[in-house]
Amino acid sequence: MDPKEAHKRIEFLRRELIRHNKAYYLFDNPEITDAEYDRMMRELQELEKDFPELDQPDSPSRKVGSEPLSGLGEVRHSSPMLSLDNAMSASEFHDFDERIRKQLGVTEFVDYIVEPKLDGLAVELIYSDNVFSLGSTRGDGVTGENITSNLLTLNKIPQELLRAGKRVPEKLEVRGEVFLPLEEFRNLNNKRLEAGERIFANPRNAAAGSLRQLDPKITAERHLSIFCYGVSEMGLSLFKTHAEVLACLQEWGLPVNPERKLCGNINEVIDYFNVMQSRRDTLPYEIDGMVVKVNNLKFWDILGQTSRSPRYAIACKFPPRQESTRLLDIIVQVGRTGVLTPVAELEPVQVSGVTVSRATLHNEDEVRKKDIRIGDKVVIQRAGDVIPEVVIPIESMRTGRERPFIMPEICPVCKSRVVRIEGESAVRCINPECRAQIEERIRYFASRPAMDIEGLGSGLISQLIARGFVKDVSDLYYLTIENLQTLERMGEKSARKVLVNVEKSKKNPLDRFITAIGIPLVGAQTARTLVEQFNTLDRLKNASMDELMETNGVGKAVASSIRSFFTNQSTLNLIHRLLNVGVKPLEGNTPASSGSMSRETVLFTGKLVSMTRDQARKIVEDNGGQVVSAWSNNVTLLIIGENPGSKLEKARAAGTRIIKEDEFVKFSDVSAQ
Repeated sequence: MDPKEAHKRIEFLRRELIRHNKAYYLFDNPEITDAEYDRMMRELQELEKDFPELDQPDSPSRKVGSEPLSGLGEVRHSSPMLSLDNAMSASEFHDFDERIRKQLGVTEFVDYIVEPKLDGLAVELIYSDNVFSLGSTRGDGVTGENITSNLLTLNKIPQELLRAGKRVPEKLEVRGEVFLPLEEFRNLNNKRLEAGERIFANPRNAAAGSLRQLDPKITAERHLSIFCYGVSEMGLSLFKTHAEVLACLQEWGLPVNPERKLCGNINEVIDYFNVMQSRRDTLPYEIDGMVVKVNNLKFWDILGQTSRSPRYAIACKFPPRQESTRLLDIIVQVGRTGVLTPVAELEPVQVSGVTVSRATLHNEDEVRKKDIRIGDKVVIQRAGDVIPEVVIPIESMRTGRERPFIMPEICPVCKSRVVRIEGESAVRCINPECRAQIEERIRYFASRPAMDIEGLGSGLISQLIARGFVKDVSDLYYLTIENLQTLERMGEKSARKVLVNVEKSKKNPLDRFITAIGIPLVGAQTARTLVEQFNTLDRLKNASMDELMETNGVGKAVASSIRSFFTNQSTLNLIHRLLNVGVKPLEGNTPASSGSMSRETVLFTGKLVSMTRDQARKIVEDNGGQVVSAWSNNVTLLIIGENPGSKLEKARAAGTRIIKEDEFVKFSDVSAQ
């Protein structure tokens, strides 16, 4: 890029970052995700580094936050409340450590304190003679907003400090992060949806909007919380290490995050970063990374700071869960119970390391309440292994060409009319012969938690229905080798294998059969509970509402669904056809607590060369184990193939047992004997 092009790009980035700073810090209504903002800021910093002659002292790369709102009184901080630079990878963590040791002139390891990076609003609490006297936002880092009245509504903030441990100075300036716990965030958004109000995209926006209310009563209703993470410069002289600061804050009665850890070197930092990333979904609050600070406070003075951030600390960011993209269209899918579900078709975007091109919109009410329109720029999120969802539209970026979504009045597959039962959010196709419903019912019937008919995948099921060989699940048991051999990519050997697996499924345990027939609200775990309670299919079919509700985990809605299912004549006819064709479910549940892997939660990573993933999964499940698809702290065994991914690093950091594929093969050979 030549200087002229660089100048043009730098000016554009500066304008956009200033605009987004105001939307984020002043109005709590960002137009882009944190990940997009970080990318723009990094690009600006790199260009200013490559073209120093274009650098300016008022660049947003040198500033923190935005100016305070005029509606709240101003508070000037005794020392700046700075922001943090970001690190996005292990190599950048090491670069940070190398810069620290080089500037300090040391070759030995440096101690670091690692704390969760909460996605909230930075505040300052001032205590005078042990009593809370003033509270403010970070603002632009020099001047913040007076939010004392709102902070007084937080139960976690003590009005008077405890006189314990080290003596509290006459004036103490404490820095912390106010956040909204996830349960409170969900409750708040549900209430706003019901009231027809705009929902918050994430807990950070909700916390900031709640804390900056002019009426403290509104803040009090939001049940905010806080963790304190340090003191201002004037208070640092009391301490030798940052670990001591945090310990003293806790002794004085201030809330400090218990997930902090002292690490002896940068490798321990990376290990703990990986552990916390795997635990991210188990925490009751949202974190978007870890903050790493040099522990020795003497080093802070030596390392110093820039106008925007300290050199002794860095924010190590997790992969973003939210991104923004364009909603190209909304299509409607039909499920096995006839429910029509709107699905967003998106411009492909990377979220948490996965390319997302579709996201659920749940139901018609959800689309209407969130006012999501075709053509909108939208925020999407993917947490853990959940299906991506559209969070909110970015209304400020609308052009006027966006179109509202209208739920069709006829089924998009069979063209039959659709209905919406009073009191339900679901719109349903009521045609039991709808091909989409039939296909989904058969796919569910043959799935692993149900009848587990290996080889009967979605493509094969679609062909069977299209050829007229299968109209309901009982027709699977009338298939012949001649039927199957007429299908694409289906030779004699493959056809015989499918028929063997279909025949084998006739003698599945009863809980699999109950799962497979598709009682609404009854999944695999509920089916197991029902079999433990009633033992036989006849007893379950004839159970009363009272008897069903005596079953552990079965409430009124589930009991009513079971009764309706077994009093429906078409349901009874289907069960009769299945029994007549030779399906004889065995009394008792699927063995799950026996076998040599009965207590194992297993995760695979890398390419398996001796077997397929499905074959490996079956070996684990046949031996009583459970296979999961994503890393969590619940994993007890990691099995690695060729070119294992990041799951291996996470397992090592957590101390999880790891075996190679050849060891697993030896185990499976022994188990089969």
